[in-house]
Amino acid sequence: MNPNFNINMKNLFTLIFLFFTLFSFGQTTTIIGEIISSSGEPVAYANVVLLQNEQIFKVETTDDNAKFQFVNIPQGIYQLNASFIGYDDISQEIVVQEEALNLGVLEMTVSSVELETAVVTARRALVEVKPDRTVFYVEGTINSAGDNVMGLLRKAPGVVLDNNDNITVLGRSGVLVYVDGKRLPMVGDELTNYLQSIPSEQIDRIDIISSPGAKYEAEGNAGIIDIRLKKSQNVGVNGTLSGAYSIGRYPRYNLNLSGNRRSEKMNVFGSVGYNKARGYNDMLFTSDLNNIFVTESTYAESDQHSFDTRLGVDYFVSKNATIGALYSGGISDFEEPLLNRIELSPLSSPSALDSILIAENQTRRDLNRNAYNLNYVYNTKSKSLNIDVDYAQFRNDTENDQPNIYYDPTESFIVSQNITYYETPTDIDIYTFKTDYEQDAAGGRLGFGTKLSQVATENQFLFFDANSGENELIDSRSNDFDYDEKVYAAYANYSRQLDAKWSLSSGLRVEITDAVGDLVAYDPSLQEPPVELNYTNYFPNIGLNYGWRPMHNFNLNYGRRINRPDYNVLNPFRTQLSEISFMKGNPFLNPEIVNNYEFTYTYAYRYNFKLSYSRTTDQITRLIGPDLDDLRSTVIAWDNLTTQDVYGFNMSLPNQLTEWWSSFINFSCSYIDNQADYGDGAVVDVQAFNYTIFGQQTFNLPSSITGEVSGFFSGPGVWGGVFEYDPSWSLNMGLQKKFLNKKLNVKLSVEDIFYQTGWSGGSFFDGLTSTGRGNWDSRRASVSVSYNFGNNKLKTRNRKTGIEEESKRVGS
Repeated sequence: MNPNFNINMKNLFTLIFLFFTLFSFGQTTTIIGEIISSSGEPVAYANVVLLQNEQIFKVETTDDNAKFQFVNIPQGIYQLNASFIGYDDISQEIVVQEEALNLGVLEMTVSSVELETAVVTARRALVEVKPDRTVFYVEGTINSAGDNVMGLLRKAPGVVLDNNDNITVLGRSGVLVYVDGKRLPMVGDELTNYLQSIPSEQIDRIDIISSPGAKYEAEGNAGIIDIRLKKSQNVGVNGTLSGAYSIGRYPRYNLNLSGNRRSEKMNVFGSVGYNKARGYNDMLFTSDLNNIFVTESTYAESDQHSFDTRLGVDYFVSKNATIGALYSGGISDFEEPLLNRIELSPLSSPSALDSILIAENQTRRDLNRNAYNLNYVYNTKSKSLNIDVDYAQFRNDTENDQPNIYYDPTESFIVSQNITYYETPTDIDIYTFKTDYEQDAAGGRLGFGTKLSQVATENQFLFFDANSGENELIDSRSNDFDYDEKVYAAYANYSRQLDAKWSLSSGLRVEITDAVGDLVAYDPSLQEPPVELNYTNYFPNIGLNYGWRPMHNFNLNYGRRINRPDYNVLNPFRTQLSEISFMKGNPFLNPEIVNNYEFTYTYAYRYNFKLSYSRTTDQITRLIGPDLDDLRSTVIAWDNLTTQDVYGFNMSLPNQLTEWWSSFINFSCSYIDNQADYGDGAVVDVQAFNYTIFGQQTFNLPSSITGEVSGFFSGPGVWGGVFEYDPSWSLNMGLQKKFLNKKLNVKLSVEDIFYQTGWSGGSFFDGLTSTGRGNWDSRRASVSVSYNFGNNKLKTRNRKTGIEEESKRVGS
C-alpha cells in the first residue's frame, strides 16, 4: 500500500471520529422522575417509554430506588408512558425546554382488571456499562451481520486480540471464556476455531466481566467473557429463521433455526445451525539470530464446516421453582493447507541466500463436543437457590502432514528433505457440581455457595518419520500427556445499603487446587516425573458504591484472581511449524496471581469513566527466543514474568443526539510494564502505552431504514511479554430495514473497508531480534436475513417477587 495514502487515510479516520465525538454533546436536556405505588412503595424495574409523534424515541427502566432518567433529550413535546405488571399504566404529555425537567413522583395504582398484552418495540443499546461488567448487545450493531464470535470480540469495548488471537481486557491477559455461564476448557487454536464456528446470528449478548465477585470462579486474571446465546421465552410456538452470506477473498455463510414452545407449565426451546467459513492468514517475519538472517513467510487457507444444536426444557414446578435440562453439542471439521517458507542467509549479507526451506503443511482437525446440564432454580423476593450439575466432553483429532524440503539459493534443485507426519488427539472431560444460595439477612443480602469441578485431559503427540512412504513412529519425539485438575471451592458474599448514599458489597472465595500433569515419554530416557500442583488460595473482593447526587455515582472495587497453567502450556514436547520453527510448553510454570483495583465514575446514569490498576506476579507469557540446539531455529516457549503492572482507563459515552441520530464512543488506554530476568542476558524490560477508540453512529433514515457507521483505531502496544505492535484501524458501514410488520429483518454491511485491521511489530529477547506483519480476510461484504414467527407475548420473571409473569415486551 502507498505509505502516503496510508497516512492520509489514518488522518481521515481520526477526523471522522473527532467529528462524531464533538457532535455527541449537543444542546440537550435531562428528564428525571420517580415511580411509586399507591401504597407508597417504590416500583423498581418499571418500563418508561418516551414517544414523539407516536414513535418511540427512548426507553428506560426505573432503578432499584424506582428512579428513572432520560438524558440528552432535544427540546420538544413528548408522550411519556410507564408500565409495570399488576399496575395501571401512566401516560402523560410533557414539554421539554432548555432546563432540566423534574417530573417528581409519579404514582401507579394497582390494576383491577387483567392487562391486555401489548408489544412495545425499541432498539437495544449497543453497550451497557455496569459496575462489574460491560454488556455488548450483538443486536445493537448492524455490522455484526455474517460475523462470528472472534470478529465480534474485536469490536467489543476494552477487548484486544493479538496476532495469535489471545484475548486481553483493559490491557490484562488471562481471560476465561464462557458460553451461557459454562466455562470452555479449550485454549489456543482449539478455542479460536470453536469461537469462529459460532455465527453472530446465534448470539444475544457478550458479557465482559472485568470485576467478577466471589460467586464466580477465581480463574482468569482479566476476568470473564461470557457469550450468551439466544433463548426464546415467548408464550406459544415461536421461532426465528436466519441466514447470512459474507464475501471477502473467500465466502462464508451460515443458516440457523431457533424456537420454543411455551405453555403454563413448560418451555421447550432449541436451535440448530450450520456454518461454513473459508479464510486465510498471511504472515511475514524477519529475524536476526546468531549472525543468521532469517526471512519466514507463512500463508494458510482454512476451510471449516460446523453443525451445532441446542435442546432444552424448563418445567415450572410452581410459581417460584423451575427444573431445567439442557443439551448442547456440535461437530466441526477443519482443513488448512499452510505454506511455510524460510530463507536463510548470513547477517552480513542478507541478500546472499544460503538455502531455502519450504514446508507445505496439511492440517486436518475434527472436533466433537457434547454438554449436558441439569438445573434447579427457586426464587422468591427474599431468597433464591440455584443448583447446577454439568458434564461436558470435547474430542479433538488433529493430523498434520509436513514435508520439510531444502532447496539451493536458486530454488532449482533439492538439497535435502525430511518428511514428517504427526497426530495430536485430545480428549477433555469436565464434571461440575455447583450450588448458589442467597437470602435477605442483617439488613442486606447474604449469599454463599460451593463448586466442585474436575477437568480430565488426555493428550497424545505421535510423531512419525514419513520419508520412506510409510509412517514410522519416532519414540524420542512422541509422548502422552495427561492433565487432571480438581478444584474445590466455597464462597460467601454480602451486600447491603449502608445509608441513603453508601452501599457495600464484599465476598471471599476459597479454592483448593489439586492437579497432576503426567508425562509418559515413549523413549524411557526422556521420562520426567509428574508435575503436581497442590495449593489453597483465598480470593477476597470488596466494592463500595457512593451515590453522591442523583446524577453522580462512584464505585470502588478490589478483587484477587488466579490464572492456572493449562495442559497446552505445560506439555514440554515440541510441536513444529517447520524443522526450524518450534513451540513447546513448560511443565514448571507457576500459577499467576493478580490483584485488580477499579474506580468507576458514572454521570447521568450512562456516562462511565473507569480507572484500573493491576499487579500480576508470575505472569504466564509467550516468549520467542533462540533454540539452544540449532542456531538457525526459533522457539516459542512459555514462562513466568516476575511482575506485570497494568494501568488502565476506559471511557464509555452513549448519546441520543437527535431522534434520528444516536452515538456511542468508547475510549480505552493502558500502560503496561513487563519485568523478568531469566539470567544469561535473557531479560524482559518492556513498557508500552496503548489506546483504542471505538465508535458507532446509528441513523434513522427515510423509509424506515437504519444506517450505521462504526470502527476503531488502536494505537501501539505490547502483546505477550516482548512483542511490541504498531497501530491499526478499521471502518465499517451497514444498513438495516425491517419488513412484514417488522418480522423480517435484513442487514447489509461492509467491514474493514480500507483493509487496515492487520498487524505489524517487533520484539527483542535473548539475542533474537524479530519484526513481522500479518493480515487475514477482514475486508468483507455481508448480507443477513432473519424472520421471526409466532406469538409476541413474553414471559418474564418479576424481580421483586421472583414470580414469572406475562409482560409487555420491550427490546429488539
